[in-house]
Amino acid sequence: MSTELQNRYDFLLVFDVKDGNPNGDPDAGNLPRVDAETGEGLVTDVCLKRKVRNYVQLTRAGQEDYDIFVKEKAILNNQIAQAYADLGINLDEAPKNPKDGAKRNTKGQGQGSEVQSARQKMCARYYDIRTFGAVMSTGANAGQVRGPVQLTFGRSVDPIVTLEHAITRMAVATEAEAEKQGGDNRTMGRKNTVPYGLYVAHGFVSPALAQQTGFDEDDLELLWQALTDMFEYDRSAARGMMATQRLIVFRHDSALGNAHAHKLFERVNISRKEGVAVPRSFADYVLSIRREGLSGVELIEKP
Repeated sequence: MSTELQNRYDFLLVFDVKDGNPNGDPDAGNLPRVDAETGEGLVTDVCLKRKVRNYVQLTRAGQEDYDIFVKEKAILNNQIAQAYADLGINLDEAPKNPKDGAKRNTKGQGQGSEVQSARQKMCARYYDIRTFGAVMSTGANAGQVRGPVQLTFGRSVDPIVTLEHAITRMAVATEAEAEKQGGDNRTMGRKNTVPYGLYVAHGFVSPALAQQTGFDEDDLELLWQALTDMFEYDRSAARGMMATQRLIVFRHDSALGNAHAHKLFERVNISRKEGVAVPRSFADYVLSIRREGLSGVELIEKP
């Protein structure tokens, strides 16, 4: 049996991309996301969580306790309703527990302690809910869950350059398009890439919230595996070469923590090597960690 989480964790995820688009912005023609003031590249927390979800869905397929709530083609309200059905709660009848009310206020919706029961059922079944939390107050209503694991945006160490490439396809989709091309069955397209970018995202794990969702030591170990290996299972021509270069974890000796997270993160410094004007690989950087003076905090480096 796994054990409850007893320790607070703060971590840095260091990853890079080469000749790819790590996270396109649909409101900007799918250009790589950029801080307009500094030119630094951005990768949203939603993007990183998606990759964790995909990794868990792939590696734990068929294991009910590791199902994924927010996944492709999922109908979320149906999944919430299924939790009530599995609990034997008929949302068209009056609640079984008189404390939840003498009648059903809204048919098809849980109320009172039913919502709490459904919330616990959803946490137990779906890894991403007990990890990142979820809003499940739609449909049958299973309330809201604040997840113990929180991630920030990834931000590049240096400003990035976004390139736009013209690409051609030696075919057309329709006969009308072929006639328009005058027999030259060639169509044009655009592709956006970052030549190289090294990104850093920060994360936090709260044992207090973990106890509420059931996130345990086994779930935490799976999270570390996902953050380390997720890019290996997320290959596409658009994303180029992406990899986790370092996962630096600060494990506190207590549940409330023994140091401020931002002070721990300041111990990690990433800078370009002397003489490198235009970085094109992780080898062009130096990553150093100030290890002295850590009291009540264990430093763990993965991989």
